[in-house]
Amino acid sequence: MKKISQINRQRRNRAFRVSNAVKRYSSRPRLCVFRSNANIYAQIIDDNSAKTLVASSTRDKDVRTEISGGGNCAAAEKIGELVAKKALAAGIKQVAFDRHGFKYHGRVKALADAARRAGLDIGSAGEEKVAKISSKSEKTKYDGDKKPKTPKKEDKNVTKAVAGKAASKKK
Repeated sequence: MKKISQINRQRRNRAFRVSNAVKRYSSRPRLCVFRSNANIYAQIIDDNSAKTLVASSTRDKDVRTEISGGGNCAAAEKIGELVAKKALAAGIKQVAFDRHGFKYHGRVKALADAARRAGLDIGSAGEEKVAKISSKSEKTKYDGDKKPKTPKKEDKNVTKAVAGKAASKKK
């Protein structure tokens, strides 16, 4: 029981980090995914207006007739396609993917890939952040082939000694 509560706590912390990063660095509505052992849920949320724009899950009546069991990759793919179709019908073409603390493999990956195939643009949460970093790196003169020089231990000691002498002269 101790191990299960530790795993749940780690997932909640990861979910907090991932969701905040998506909210902070993206102006797109977010495609939020939650999975349980038996079902998978997906919804597109607009954080500015705090409203759910599109939602779908394996618990929906029309989906339950088409799938056998909601806790597998086939069901996740179906939900990904369904969410993408509903989003495109609502005029949403771009979303930020919020995996909500779940690792990006298995059912979560199947849902994202199916949504991409159905025409939904799932961009990365840090697009603006990456753009800022790349603009900073253009300003600095750095040759990509060579590593930046790190000062040797002897150079550090000389610098400290010179700094020490300068500090003692000021007193």
